[in-house]
Amino acid sequence: MTLLILGIESSCDETGVALVETRAQGQVPALLSHALHSQIEMHQAYGGVVPELASRDHIRRVLPLASQVLAESGKSLADVDVVAYTRGPGLAGALLVGAGVACALGAALGKPVLGVHHLEGHLLSPFLSADPPEFPFVALLVSGGHTQLMRVDGVGRYEILGETIDDAAGEAFDKSAKLMGLGYPGGPALSKLAEQGDATAFKLPRPLLHSGNLDFSFAGLKTAVLTQAKKLGDELEPRKADLAASTEAAIVEVLVKKTLAALKQTGMKRVVVAGGVGANRHLRNQLNEACAKKNVRVHYPELHLCTDNGAMIAMAAAMRLESGQQQASTEYAFDVKPRWPLDSIAPTVA
Repeated sequence: MTLLILGIESSCDETGVALVETRAQGQVPALLSHALHSQIEMHQAYGGVVPELASRDHIRRVLPLASQVLAESGKSLADVDVVAYTRGPGLAGALLVGAGVACALGAALGKPVLGVHHLEGHLLSPFLSADPPEFPFVALLVSGGHTQLMRVDGVGRYEILGETIDDAAGEAFDKSAKLMGLGYPGGPALSKLAEQGDATAFKLPRPLLHSGNLDFSFAGLKTAVLTQAKKLGDELEPRKADLAASTEAAIVEVLVKKTLAALKQTGMKRVVVAGGVGANRHLRNQLNEACAKKNVRVHYPELHLCTDNGAMIAMAAAMRLESGQQQASTEYAFDVKPRWPLDSIAPTVA
């Protein structure tokens, strides 16, 4: 029996809605349609996400996006079998909007609902691509606030191999960009500027590169960028592209070498890269090149699905339901989990 799943994502500054349909046993669920609204323009004036504004904007966007997705797929609300939503982690107020709308829809339709872990959505998003992975694999999860290496043996079967002890890679991109006066969102702006620069111009640290474990630390790199920017003084403007390229090279080298170490430690020959930083062109090129030499397959989400989106939430819900890891519920009381470690997910089958 196929299931039509409506997914709602509202954890931070993107409102995403999507429809995913399960297929015959052994086949990957299919994305029928998705729609996304980014709040970047609204938050730019403040140099970062304003939680209250984010929550209010989600309220305005979520139902029109749901109507758009249903119209594009030729489906109606009555066709929906399960309503999935991001339960956490994320901004509490933003999460409450998606959870509230999902549970209200479920109650009105008499259909079950399912709360999804945001990072699990990212982790499983490559299954939406034209080249979906197969279990097991090593996963490099690099989103705005998270950098983790995980062993993934199946849906809900995750073991953290290493994670950041301070700033995540995405934060290192954004904070370094802010120090250079590149505005918000900083990461993409820094990467674009880096294309014009010399990655060897400045010798920046590669924190924990030789630590002997798989943990990350990027706070020291951010401090080194600040020190270098101050040292340049009036020369910063003409050397900004070089500093951006050197910063990006430092972050990417750490991510690539730690990922290779995780592959060696686990003996696996497949790696999945997910999260917003996974769209970085330099990271993709370096990792592809390094993995090709070791006969390792690399899988990514489609570029337009690297950021937060409803498709990954609907897909994660579909895969949890298919694997028997979770059942949707007609209990419409809900809570959200702004902080929620991914490896704490356990089967919740009744």
